Amino acid sequence: MLRLIWDIALHHLSGRRRQTLTTVTGVAVSTMVLITTISLTRGLLDSFVDTIVDVAPHMTLKGEPVTPPAVDLVTDVGGGVRGFVEENVRKEEREEVRAYRRILEMLQQEPFGSEVTAVSPYVQTQVMVINGNRNQPLVFKGVDVDREDRISGLASKLVAGSLEAFRKTPGALLVGRSVAEDLELDVNDEVTVVPASGPSRQSTVAGVFFTGVNAVDNTVFVTLKFGRILEQLSADKVSGIAFQVRDPQATDRPAASIERMTGYRCETWQEQNANILSLFTRIGYIVMSLVGFVGIVSGFGVANILVTTVFEKSRDIAIMKSFGFSAPVLVSLFILEGFLVGLAGALAGGILSVGSIAFLGSLPVETSQGPLTKTGFSMSWNPLYFLMVIVATSMISTIAAMFPALKAARMEPVSVLRDSSL
Repeated sequence: MLRLIWDIALHHLSGRRRQTLTTVTGVAVSTMVLITTISLTRGLLDSFVDTIVDVAPHMTLKGEPVTPPAVDLVTDVGGGVRGFVEENVRKEEREEVRAYRRILEMLQQEPFGSEVTAVSPYVQTQVMVINGNRNQPLVFKGVDVDREDRISGLASKLVAGSLEAFRKTPGALLVGRSVAEDLELDVNDEVTVVPASGPSRQSTVAGVFFTGVNAVDNTVFVTLKFGRILEQLSADKVSGIAFQVRDPQATDRPAASIERMTGYRCETWQEQNANILSLFTRIGYIVMSLVGFVGIVSGFGVANILVTTVFEKSRDIAIMKSFGFSAPVLVSLFILEGFLVGLAGALAGGILSVGSIAFLGSLPVETSQGPLTKTGFSMSWNPLYFLMVIVATSMISTIAAMFPALKAARMEPVSVLRDSSL
């Protein structure tokens, strides 16, 4: 019986070859578009996470004291707590981490020694940089270049210049490529640095780097000593400390431990990029909704060909029922046809999507994809996305085939055969 149902299903589909081919093509194109869209969005997210984990600190200790828990003075009656309001207008203190060398020593001990793999104190300051008739406000980040290299891999990100020249040149700058393009800077160029307070200084560009993270590429690295001079910080203070940990996906526990130990706010890379990560999540929901809607449209196309088949094959269906084909057998027949059309289109779409993903990924075009700058599109080759769309499309086509199948099963052979128009 199964072989007979299979042969009849193939005969029905091949009998209307042009319409079947058109429906399969529509399903294939829809599947290709869906898989390519998912590959693009997920590829961008994976590329962003990989780049951030590779370039940016996994955790950052900021010069922001941990805020104590708020006290409820309204409902906590009799708690012995009092609140006072004073006239106290004072200059806002800048964020700074004090006695940072002591913190570095403690981080080398357990339990931090086994989790923290690299540490880099830094001083961050806002300055104005002037090159000829061009000027731009920039963020300078004073670092120990050897420590910073272990976190961000600066040596491998240089496109011009060298770290050796940076170490030997007083007041040297490592300039992000975006800054270099905006100010038309090249290696050995001299610029004027104007800090928020204090005299202006002459600095030399010792290197240009490119990480692909736009926020980093808009930064200028200087030595830790030069950063302190510009920010007017004493030798025992820094703006913050950057960390790299063994497991970038498990940063909550070490960050909380460091906060308790130091009393300063320790922010993870997930918290720093929460807005971007939530945006990717929303985009993912939109893409999945698109998958559902396009799958439903493909299902309508499959249902259309089967409804036409039921109408044109009414006499054949009546004869089959008169020969003893039961209603469940007829339902199975048309469901099988819907499944075959959907599966054929989904598989063809999967093959087409391999070509479209490879094509987009190989385009030698530098694109600014949100927070990243990449050459070509970041595409994901995760086979799970292929399987998910192919299975979903096949299931929707199979479900869509149930409606014409039930119509065929309800036909009365006598009334159909009596119809003279058949």
